Amino acid sequence: MTEHRQVVVVGSGPAGLTASIYAGRAQLSPLVVEGEPSSTGDQPGGQLMLTTEVENFPGFVEGIMGPELMQAFREQAARFGTDYVTAKVSRVDLASRPFGLWVGDPGAAEPTYTAEALIVATGAKALMLGVPGEERLLGYGVSTCATCDGFFFRGKEIAVVGGGDTALEEALFLTRFADSVTIIHRRGELRASKVMQQRALDHQKITFRWHSSVVEVQGDTTVSGVRVRDTRTGDEEDLAVAGLFVAIGHQPNTDLFKGQLAMEDTGYLVTTDGTRTNVEGVFACGDVQDHRYRQAITAAGSGCMAAIDAERWLEERHAGAA
Repeated sequence: MTEHRQVVVVGSGPAGLTASIYAGRAQLSPLVVEGEPSSTGDQPGGQLMLTTEVENFPGFVEGIMGPELMQAFREQAARFGTDYVTAKVSRVDLASRPFGLWVGDPGAAEPTYTAEALIVATGAKALMLGVPGEERLLGYGVSTCATCDGFFFRGKEIAVVGGGDTALEEALFLTRFADSVTIIHRRGELRASKVMQQRALDHQKITFRWHSSVVEVQGDTTVSGVRVRDTRTGDEEDLAVAGLFVAIGHQPNTDLFKGQLAMEDTGYLVTTDGTRTNVEGVFACGDVQDHRYRQAITAAGSGCMAAIDAERWLEERHAGAA
C-alpha cells in the first residue's frame, strides 16, 4: 500500500539530514530514505561514515569521529519528527503528481511512497583505485579529501594519485603540511590546466612518478607505503609514504534520476534559484549537485536551503490551491 508524505528526502548524509531537521521543524513530517549498506562501501550516513576524525566541522573544538557526527545529525532530525526507512529507492516517477518513489521492486504497479516535495541528497562517491589495502586503510592514511585530512600529515611524506586539476590542487594544498608530496600518474603528461601544471612542477616539495600506477597500499593499522608499478616495463617498487590521497575524480549518485532531472555532462544535478531543479517541487542539495566544495559543512548548508525552498514552495502551492 502506498504511503503519502509531504516531504521525502532521499539520502542521509549531512545534506539530507540537515534538510530533514529543517523540514521537521517546519512540521512537514519528513521521511528519509537513508539507503542501505552495499558491497561498494555505500551506507546510510554518507561518506562521513567512512571518516575517522573530523576536525573542520564548526562546534567541535577537539574534533569528532565521522560516524559519531552523523549519529548526532540523525538523532537531532528524529527529535523533530523525521522518520527513517533503511532502504534504497529503486525507481522514481517525477512526471506524476504527487511524485512516486519505489523501494524494492521497481516494476511494482504502485509506488511505495508518494511525495508532494522531494529533496534529493544522494551525494557522490570518490572514484577509488580498487587495489589491495585501499578499502581496509580508508580513513587510516588513505583519503579522498586533502582539505579534510591534510592536517593529520604534518611533517610526513605522502603521495597523491591523479593527473588532473583536482589532483594538483590536492597536492599543492598538502604541501602546507607534508614534508614532501609525490604525485603518481600513469601517463607521462598531466591532464591538468597549464597554470596548475606549472605551479606543481615549480613547487620544491612536489615530485612526480611518471608512467606509474599504485597496485597495493601497504600497512597494518595505518598506511606505511604503496607499491608502484611502471606502466611501461611492469617493474614494481615500494614507496614509503604515510598517506595516500586518491584524486581521480568523483561520481555523483544520479543514475536514478537520468532522463527526469537536468544534469551536467559529468552527471551532477543542475540547480538554479537556490536548490531548485528543472522539475517543480524537486530540490537537490549536497554533493549530488556540488562538484566544487564537497565539504560536510557546505553540504549541510545546502540541505538547509533545500528544506526552506521546499517549505516555501509547498506554502505557495497550497495558497494557490485555496
